Amino acid sequence: MASIAFEQVTKRFPDGTTAVNELSLEVADGEFMILVGPSGCGKTTALRMVAGLEQVTSGDIRIGDEVVNRLDPVERDVAMVFQNYALYPHMSVRENIAFPLIIQRLAKSEREQRVRDTADLLGISDLLRRKPRELSGGQRQRVAMGRAIIRHPQAFLMDEPLSNLDAKLRVQMRAELVKLHRRLGVTTVYVTHDQTEAMTLGQRVAVLNGGVLQQVDTPQALYNHPANTFVASFIGSPSMNFLRARLVRGVVELGVFRLELPDAVRRRLAHEPDEVLLGLRPEHFSDAQLSDSQGRPVVAATIEVTEQLGPETIAYFRIDGVRAEEIGERPVELGGALAARLDPRTTAEAGSTVELVTDLDGAQLFDPGTGETLLTPSSRDP
Repeated sequence: MASIAFEQVTKRFPDGTTAVNELSLEVADGEFMILVGPSGCGKTTALRMVAGLEQVTSGDIRIGDEVVNRLDPVERDVAMVFQNYALYPHMSVRENIAFPLIIQRLAKSEREQRVRDTADLLGISDLLRRKPRELSGGQRQRVAMGRAIIRHPQAFLMDEPLSNLDAKLRVQMRAELVKLHRRLGVTTVYVTHDQTEAMTLGQRVAVLNGGVLQQVDTPQALYNHPANTFVASFIGSPSMNFLRARLVRGVVELGVFRLELPDAVRRRLAHEPDEVLLGLRPEHFSDAQLSDSQGRPVVAATIEVTEQLGPETIAYFRIDGVRAEEIGERPVELGGALAARLDPRTTAEAGSTVELVTDLDGAQLFDPGTGETLLTPSSRDP
């Protein structure tokens, strides 16, 4: 095993496109690191540079103590798992898994033993005689994983390996990947655009946008303490609500509403500007009929759309005189609406007016110009 480090790494393509811009990131030995971001953010390019499939324009990539910029892919001792499985259709499962060891000219007896061990680890011992066309998507992905594991590489590089699976199988495979990493302890860099995968798989998550690293931290810290509006909107679904407001001596002036910030939030303010973007997650609103307001502000909300999800109800709503800023994802027809995550017992439905309790304990404050957070992380929260 080995650590992986990006040191001011830039990748610029011949047409002038900068896919990765001065990326500095350290992946510890044995860590499971997620690279996440929207399409075109540079995450796959970064992974391919580690593998040696893309050349670095400037900066250095280290695997362990060695700079690998000029090493061929085969010399880097990393194993890559692709989105499309990349299995040889004419080979059996046994032959696909063993293929890297054949290239290494390992003795047949050792190859057979390692194939058996790998197949047992992944629960595919009964599939060794089959061809890829006879396998389900989940089984093919296990075979692709087996081909990577059998090499005993220094690191695994995974490029959206679960994106071709159905929703139920993705959940199952995520759990299996976590168990597999816990058992093997191999350094893993995993690329995805799916924030659910990022939050459930990664020990740490690096968020990229436009080729630039926005923030790297534990999943919970990214959620609770986003560095900017991009991270705040990208992490969490539905995304955070952003409201332009005035801030006067710890009181947020939002249309006709005056919302006093809790002391815990005020203490984290580095300075107090006149205007702010107030960030509230959907769970910061609750149906007043089903919760104790405990002195928290209550607002009248006009419900536009509800989504019944079983354990919760997502409600999109409007407040007179208040409009959400268009940052992050919202259904196009609901521009300017806010989102709330409500108790499934709520009576909220399209066209109704509901009183919502607003919880400001988890409020975020951002600079309207730069989008950067105005809060320092809480010493009590991750």
